[in-house]
Amino acid sequence: MASTAPAYSLAATLGLIVTAVGPQAPIITMLAFIPMLLIAYAYRELNASNADCGTTFSWATRAFGPRAGWMGGWGIIVADIIVMANLAEIAGIYSFRLLGYDALAEDRLWTTLGGVLWIGVMTAICYIGIEISAAVQCALLLIEVAVLLLFAITALVRAYTSNPETMIGVSASWFDPFDVPSAKALTAGILAAVFVYWGWDTAVTVNEETAESTRIPGRAAVISTVLLLITYALVVTSVQAFAGIGASGIGLGNEDNAGDVLSGLGSAVFGSHGAGLFLAKLLILMVLTSSAASTQTTILPLARTVFSMAVHKALPSRFARVHRRFLTPTWSTVGMGLASIAFLVLLTVISRDFLADSIGSIGLAIAFYYGLTGFACVWYYRRVLTRDRRDFLFKGLLPGLGGLMMLFFFCYAAFGVYADPAYGKTSFDLPIVGRTGGVTVVGIGALLIGVVLMLMVTHEHTTALRLQRSLLPDRLPSQTAVELASRYVPGDSRTAVGGDWFDAIPLSGTRVGLVVGEVAGHGLRAAAAMGRLRTCVRVLARLDLAPDELLFRLDDIVRQVAREEASKRGAPGAAGPKPADEAAFGVSCLFAVYDPVSGRCTMARAGHPMAALLRPDDDVATYPELPAGPPLGVGGLPYESTELQLCPGSLVALFTDGFVQTADDHDNGLGLLAETLAQYRRSLEELCDRAVAALLPGPANDDATLLLVRTRMLAEDQVMVWELPPDPVLVGDARRASTEQLGAWGLDDLAFTTELIVSELFTNAIRYAAGPVHVRLIRDESLICEVSDTGHTSPHLRHAETDDEGGRGLFIVAQMAQRWGTRYTATGKTIWVEQALPS
Repeated sequence: MASTAPAYSLAATLGLIVTAVGPQAPIITMLAFIPMLLIAYAYRELNASNADCGTTFSWATRAFGPRAGWMGGWGIIVADIIVMANLAEIAGIYSFRLLGYDALAEDRLWTTLGGVLWIGVMTAICYIGIEISAAVQCALLLIEVAVLLLFAITALVRAYTSNPETMIGVSASWFDPFDVPSAKALTAGILAAVFVYWGWDTAVTVNEETAESTRIPGRAAVISTVLLLITYALVVTSVQAFAGIGASGIGLGNEDNAGDVLSGLGSAVFGSHGAGLFLAKLLILMVLTSSAASTQTTILPLARTVFSMAVHKALPSRFARVHRRFLTPTWSTVGMGLASIAFLVLLTVISRDFLADSIGSIGLAIAFYYGLTGFACVWYYRRVLTRDRRDFLFKGLLPGLGGLMMLFFFCYAAFGVYADPAYGKTSFDLPIVGRTGGVTVVGIGALLIGVVLMLMVTHEHTTALRLQRSLLPDRLPSQTAVELASRYVPGDSRTAVGGDWFDAIPLSGTRVGLVVGEVAGHGLRAAAAMGRLRTCVRVLARLDLAPDELLFRLDDIVRQVAREEASKRGAPGAAGPKPADEAAFGVSCLFAVYDPVSGRCTMARAGHPMAALLRPDDDVATYPELPAGPPLGVGGLPYESTELQLCPGSLVALFTDGFVQTADDHDNGLGLLAETLAQYRRSLEELCDRAVAALLPGPANDDATLLLVRTRMLAEDQVMVWELPPDPVLVGDARRASTEQLGAWGLDDLAFTTELIVSELFTNAIRYAAGPVHVRLIRDESLICEVSDTGHTSPHLRHAETDDEGGRGLFIVAQMAQRWGTRYTATGKTIWVEQALPS
C-alpha cells in the first residue's frame, strides 16, 4: 500500500480528475477501484500458481509466449521509470518547501538536483536490503495514513462549521457517473484515477522474499486496494466539500495547482498558527515522505522485474546478479536507479512541460500491463475454468472483465483523449499522423521502443523453438505393432526451450522402437544437440541393437561430443565445470523395443525419463521398476534392460520429467497421470489432451514430452515358423513350405523370389553356423522372410569378382529385397529380408 503513495497520488492527480469530470470526482475515484480490484484478483490467482517476482512478465510469458511476456515486463519498466522521475521531482520540491526555501522549490535546476539525490538515497536503501526497506515503509505509511485521515475529517468538519467561501455541500450527484459531461471526460478521469491506485502490486513483486509466497502477497494485493478505496473516498469527498471545484484560489479546478493540490490546502484546513501550522507542515512532510517512500517502493518492483527478465535471459545476465551479503539484485537495482536519473535529467532539459505530460503517459503503461495480466490469467487457467464456480469467477470472469476494461481505457485514451493536440501541455507534429498530443507520443512511443527491443531479445527463443519443432516428427508414422499419439509442450521462456524429443522407429520383424529423451540445457545449443542425438538413436536402432546396448553406444557418442566441446573452449579433455547451457552433456533417454509377434517389450533408461503401464485388465496405471542408469555423457554404471510381457491393448506412456514437474510435487504429478491413463478406453489423442490439461494447465517452466502407445499383436495366421536341422537336403523342404504358405496367403507372385531368398539364406546358415535353423515368414504391410541360426558372423554385401566361387547369392537377394539386414539375439543372429506386397 505504501508504494501507491496515497498523499503524493492525491496531490498529483486530484486536480486532474476534477478538471476532467468536475464534481463527480468522488464517484470517478471509486469507479477506478473496480478494474483495479479485478486485476488484483488476477494477480492473486496467478501468484498462487507461480510466485515469480517478474509478475506480468513471467505470467504473460507462460500464457502467451516470450514476446507478450517481454512486452508486459517492458510496460512495467516504462511505467516505473517515468513515475520515478516525477516522484523524485515532487520529493525535491517538497523538501525545499518544508525547509522554507520556496524560491528553490520553483527553480528547475535545484528541484532536479533534489530529485536526483532522492533517487540515489532510495536506491541505496533498496540495495542494502528489503528488511530495512520494509521497516522504513511501515513507519512512513502509518504516519501518512493517519495524517491524511485527520486532514480529511478536519476538512469535512470545517466545511460545515466554518462555511469557507469555496465550500460546496456534499451532494448525491457527486456519486452519479451519468452526470459526467462526456465519455471522453469519463475516460480521462478514470485513467487519471487509475494512477491513484497504482502500486499495490509491489507486494506481489516481492513474493519470492515473502513468507508463504503463494498466499500472502496475493491476499495483500486485494486487501490494499480495498483500503485505498476507503481512504480515497473519504479524502476526495472531504476535500471537494471544503475547497470546491473552482478555477481559482484553493479550488480543485485551478489548473495552476493541478499538479499539487495539497500544499495550498494544508494551511487553509489546519490554519496558519500554532498547532494548525504544525499540522500544515506535517501534511507537506507527508507528501514529501509519500513521494520518497513511493520512489523506494517503485525501485523494488522495477529492480525485481528486471532481475526476473535477466534470470530468464530476456535481458543481459548481469542484471540477474545478487549481492552476497544483502541478497538483493545488484545490477538491477543500481541500473534502474541510474536509468530513472537519466530520464529525469533528460526530460527536464527538454522541457518541464514534457515532464508534466509524462505523468499522463504512465496511465497508458499501467493500463497496458494490467490488462495483459488480466488476459493472461484467463488464458493461463482456461482449462480449469469449468471445474467449479470459484475457478470460473476468480480465474476467468473477474480477471477477464478487468482486462477488457483496461484494454478499453488504453485504446480510447491513447487514440482519442490523449492524442488530441489540445490535451496536456505539449504536442508533436508526427509524419502521416499529424499533430498529436504529447501524452500519447510519450506513452505509445515508449511501448513501441519495447516492440523493437522485444524482436531483438526474443529472436533466439523463436529460432530455438522453430528449430526444435523442425527436428521433431511432424506426424508419427503408422505402425502395425502399436497405435501412437504424442505431445510436445515447449517451455514458455527463452531459458525453457530445450532438447526434449520423442520418436517411433520402425524396426525389422514388424517391431518398433520407442524413445523419449531430454538434452540438458536450453536454447539453440540444446535444440541442435537434440537433433543430432535423435539421428544417432535412429541409426543405432536400425542396427537392431538391444536397448541397453544402444544406450551404451549413445553414451559414448555423447561423451565424445562433450570432449569436442571442451576442446573448443581450449581445454582438451578437461574435467572442469560445464556451462549451464551445455547441450552435449548429461542427456536423459528411455528406449524401448516392442515386438508384436511375441508381445515382449524391452526397456532401458539413462537418467530420469519414466514409463507408465496400464494393462487392459487393470484399473490403475503402474510405473514399472526400470533400472536407473546414469545420464548419457556422465559415464559410470552399465545400462540394464527390463523385459515386460504385454497383452494386446496395453497402454504405455513414456514421458520426460518436465511433464510431471509442474504439479505440486513429483508424486502428485505421477498420480494425476495415472488417473488420466485410467480412462484408457478413450482415443489416444483424447488421452493426450486430457493429460496435458491435467498436468500442464498453464504453460510449463521446462519443455515436456509425452508419448502414448497402445500395443497390438499380429494374428496367428500372419506368422509361420519352421525349425529345421542344418542339413543341405532340407533346403528343398524349406523352399516348398514357404511356397505353400505364400499360396495360402494369396501371394503366389512372390513365390519365385521368396524361394530364392530362403534357399540362399538357409544355405549360408548351414555353411557358416552350427545348430538348428529357424525360418519365419511374416505377412504384414510387407512380406518378411527371416532365417535364424546360432552363428554370430554377419554376411557382408560385396561385388564378386569374375573368378570368385561365392559372394553372388547375397547380392542377388539384396536386389530383390526392399530392405534387408542382420540382428543379433542371445542365441545367434537373424538375417531378415523384406519384400513389397503386390499392389
